[in-house]
Amino acid sequence: MSEAALDTHWLASYFAAMEAHFTKERQAQLDELAAKAGRRTGELVQEAVDRTFGYNQWFKEQVQVGLEWIERGEFIEEEEMDARVVRLLRS
Repeated sequence: MSEAALDTHWLASYFAAMEAHFTKERQAQLDELAAKAGRRTGELVQEAVDRTFGYNQWFKEQVQVGLEWIERGEFIEEEEMDARVVRLLRS
């Protein structure tokens, strides 16, 4: 008697996927946006997640740049910044 092989290929894609739960209102907004864009709702959600990760990486890099400026003494004191903002708002 031969053993039957169990096809587990589908398990990899099943466990690699993630579900996201939205309110009915948010789901309707996503569906409408996807329809207008001619895309699938899941694609739009994936793009939003990708953009969020991209923004987070950019933000971390910009914080590092700021810290390096501070280490080199390339900054202005708070009082000067406040004065610049006031001048900007008055113009």
